[in-house]
Amino acid sequence: IDAFAAALKADHGAPLILVNNAGITQDNLAMRMKPSEWNAVINTNLNGVFHLTQSFMRGMMKAKFGRIINISSVVGRMGNPGQVNYAAAKAGLEGFTRALGAELASRNITVNAIAPGFIATDMTDALAPDQQMKMLERIPAARLGQPKEVAALVQFLSSDAAGYITGETIAINGGLYMG
Repeated sequence: IDAFAAALKADHGAPLILVNNAGITQDNLAMRMKPSEWNAVINTNLNGVFHLTQSFMRGMMKAKFGRIINISSVVGRMGNPGQVNYAAAKAGLEGFTRALGAELASRNITVNAIAPGFIATDMTDALAPDQQMKMLERIPAARLGQPKEVAALVQFLSSDAAGYITGETIAINGGLYMG
């Protein structure tokens, strides 16, 4: 990660906006979950964010400006059977966002998270029609979110207009979870 950050800085200057969007799932009931399934999800979805953010925040601190946007999930707030590893990682990511937001606010660096619900992607398109119907029945907006809606929220949080927002997790889930 440090080598990647150094190469990026050498070629383009220190990045001032970081979107942590990597994520995996390895679903299984807790009683059947293998340590490798737990560790893979925690390492990618939480530890990876820490390491990547740590590599990039120094440049932001020198510039006295930065935007760090972490992509969480509605599952980090509401839980989901068979996803204890994913829910724990995303809930941890939201705690990381609040704590780091407090650490970096005085340096004009904001740290926020976005918690999407069900978004129209290849993954949701691949679901069987009955699964898609059950999913839509749970969403008060009665539709899936669109990737462009999540992208617009990322764009806003990256802008100067969001300079006084930090440590927040913003839900974008059509009313699936209002907590």
